[in-house]
This record gives sequence, structure tokens and C-alpha cells, in this order.
Amino acid sequence: MSIIEKAIDKLDQGKGDAPRAPIIASAAEAAQKIAVPAVPTPAAAAEARASTGATSKRVEINLARLHDLGMVTPDGGRTAIAEEFRLIKRPLIDKAFDRASGVASNHANLIMVTSSLPGEGKSFCAVNLAISIAMEMDHTVLLVDADVARPSVPHFLGLKNDTGLMDVLLDDKLDLADVMLRTNIDSLSFLPAGKSHRHATELLASQSMSRLLDEIAKRYPDRIVIFDSPPVLLTTESRVLASQMGQIVMVVEAEKTTQHAVKAVLRQLGASTNISLLYNKSRGFSGEEYYGRYYN
Repeated sequence: MSIIEKAIDKLDQGKGDAPRAPIIASAAEAAQKIAVPAVPTPAAAAEARASTGATSKRVEINLARLHDLGMVTPDGGRTAIAEEFRLIKRPLIDKAFDRASGVASNHANLIMVTSSLPGEGKSFCAVNLAISIAMEMDHTVLLVDADVARPSVPHFLGLKNDTGLMDVLLDDKLDLADVMLRTNIDSLSFLPAGKSHRHATELLASQSMSRLLDEIAKRYPDRIVIFDSPPVLLTTESRVLASQMGQIVMVVEAEKTTQHAVKAVLRQLGASTNISLLYNKSRGFSGEEYYGRYYN
């Protein structure tokens, strides 16, 4: 039995079966070593940050609200959840950039966070992951709300769903910089979902979306982009989006998500896809909930 199969077998077991520390295992190659990324030069990072803010509007994330929700915040200290996401983000960052050049290849810096069904905590994990990576010294982060039918990220950030992704795809005259929002968290920008559209799947599968993703992936050498995607088994948008991602993080809710649901998602996304499982809401021996059991 492979490591990933053992991980899936734990999903239907009783309480207390989750390990204390995040476990790393590869869905495609369980024993594959993770490369250490080259660090972009400070000049390149500074140029990227300056360019990001050229025309973008600045918004204030409600950091006190995030803290009250038990989420990662830049000044929140070494909380349990902050430590969990420090461990979770490291393999994703390592895979995002080519070891020799330090440049993202094959959209590896585009990371989609999804789940099989609603309510498993994907948006919670996407926001925490984005903030945790934004706390790195050498990376900028763009958080994209791609759940266009039911945008959840603004709820956590204390923002409204403004003009965003769908509007850029619908209006050729609208530039990404016109809708991308700079935030009061250093190195973190946010792209709202924008207005809902009945042809969202077709828009996400369009050439306009492919060009937009190429621009997002390649324009800034230090950028990692986190997409909060719809659940895979609920909509077709996530499957279309997944085909253009470099990495996928599937959130699996402890003691709730079934093996059948996980296997159905893996079949739909394809065995060759770089998929990681994040075992979410597991309880430690103290009974405390952890967002951070990670299967890569």
C-alpha cells in the first residue's frame, strides 16, 4: 500500500487517528525529493512589488477579525495554526520555482485550493496559506477568489466582492491592475471574483483566461498565486481551472470527507496532476482542532 493510499484510508477512521505533525507524501511520486528554490534577487522582488502597486487600489483587511477567527495574521505570533501553515507552505514554495533559475516553470507558482464538496474549509485554508506565504521575505502573493458562484474569501478578509476576475475576462479594455487590490499585509494582493456569470465555465476555459494566467504566472519572478476554487464535485469550473494550474491542494475534512469523494476527485483531476491533500480539522490528543494535516 502506498503512502497516499494509507493517508486516504485514515479519512473514515475514528477520532484521534490523525498524527500530531503534518505528514508529507506525494500523490504522484511518494518518494520524490523536493527541490530547494533559488531565491529571487532583492532588486527583482522590489521591482515586482513596485509594479504591483502601480495602479491598484489599496484596501484594509480586518486583521483583528482574522485573529478572532483563529486565522494566521502577520503579528499573531507563533500560534498553533501559524506553525501548521509554516509546515504546509514549504513544499508548495519549493515546488513553485525552478531550482537552478529561481523562476517558476509550467505554472508551478499557480496553486489552486479546492475540496470535493462545500464546507470542508477550502477558503479558510486558501486565505491562511496566502497570508503565511506573504510573510516570507522573498515572495509576493496574489490571492484570487475563483469561486465565482459563491465567493467566500471577502467574508474572511472583511471586504466586499468587488470588480474582479470575471470582469477582466468579459471586458478587453479592463486590465488586471485595474481590479487587483493591494492590502495592508505586506506582499499580499487580492483579486476578487467579480460579478457572477452564467457562462463562467466557458470564460475560465477561454483563451483570455489562458493569457491572463500566463501573465500572472510569468510577470513577477517572486510571485505565488493562490486560487480559491469551487468544490470539484459541485461545479465544472474547478475542473477547467485545474487543467491550467501547476499545483492543486485538495482540502479533506477529517472524519467527514469520504474515501469515495477523495477518489472521485482524484479520478476527475487526473493521476498526472500535481495534487496535494490537506487533512483539515483533525483533532489532536488535547481535543484542539488543527488546520494542517498535509499529504502532498
